[in-house]
Amino acid sequence: MSNTLDTIVVVGEHKHLNLREIQENGRFNRRVLTPDATLAEDEHQEVKDKAEEVWTDEVKASWATFQAEQEALRNPE
Repeated sequence: MSNTLDTIVVVGEHKHLNLREIQENGRFNRRVLTPDATLAEDEHQEVKDKAEEVWTDEVKASWATFQAEQEALRNPE
């Protein structure tokens, strides 16, 4: 990664990771990772560690259930 990791904030019951990185030009880049994300091999180690810590099987299952419920609301049968 060419960006420098600035902050990681864990948000909500599904433990989204809000990341703020500093780009080489000094500007900020923000990303949000969800519990179903596959982390890139070159992801910041701190992000990998935090994801492993907070994305428990229970959190991942809860996120999957939430997504399924939202999809059912968007596409009722």
